[in-house]
Amino acid sequence: MDLKNWTLATCIVSVMTLSGCSSSDMDEREIIANQGANALYQQAKRNMDVGNFSAAAATLSAIDSRFPFGPLSHQVQLDLIYSYYKTGNVEQTLATIDRFIRLNPNHADVDYAMYMRGISNMEQDNNLFQTMLNVDRSDRDPSKSREAFEDFRNLIEKHPESEYAVDAKQRMLAIKNRLAKYEIAVARFYMRREAYVAAANRGRYVLENYPDTPQIQPALEIMVASYDELGLAELRENAVKTLRLNFPESEFIR
Repeated sequence: MDLKNWTLATCIVSVMTLSGCSSSDMDEREIIANQGANALYQQAKRNMDVGNFSAAAATLSAIDSRFPFGPLSHQVQLDLIYSYYKTGNVEQTLATIDRFIRLNPNHADVDYAMYMRGISNMEQDNNLFQTMLNVDRSDRDPSKSREAFEDFRNLIEKHPESEYAVDAKQRMLAIKNRLAKYEIAVARFYMRREAYVAAANRGRYVLENYPDTPQIQPALEIMVASYDELGLAELRENAVKTLRLNFPESEFIR
């Protein structure tokens, strides 16, 4: 073989060898990547098991970014929702929930994501320090409670057989009482300002929209006092009759 042909043969062999190495390297990288996802996920699960949700969230987020379509992707996102929730990262929790629901509307665990949306919004309306100090802040903005109520109602309507439906219903009752207390707080504010028409309307609103809450008695009492100040005898008497029938111990009955 002359020098020219020997050089060409050497080049062909070299190219074939390089091609083979490149293909093998690619396969190996894919294997390592898959092993890496599993290993990372096990690490995240260990962190969750010991309550280190910040570390778990960081690891799960890395998996979600690096392996968005892997076999673990759905479970990673569900665990990421819970980890973000446990760290108090509400914005990331809601963003992850909304993405999961949007991309997986028929997933077997979509009811869990919907339930966690309600929980996350409900938690935003709670204040640990106010609870510890027994401070009544029923007059604060209840918009997050309203969102949570809609989240739970959406869950129950779309997935009535969900394992989270019973708890969601109980939470909706608690939220209704929270919203009713807000209306009572506003009505009392109007009473102090001598805006009796507005106060009476708030009381009536509670009767019409939250009849199954403990706020019915104060709502009726506000209506009695407001109608009395307005000189609306018939409306006052009707409110007194309802109050006497349901709450005969009320000091507003005279």
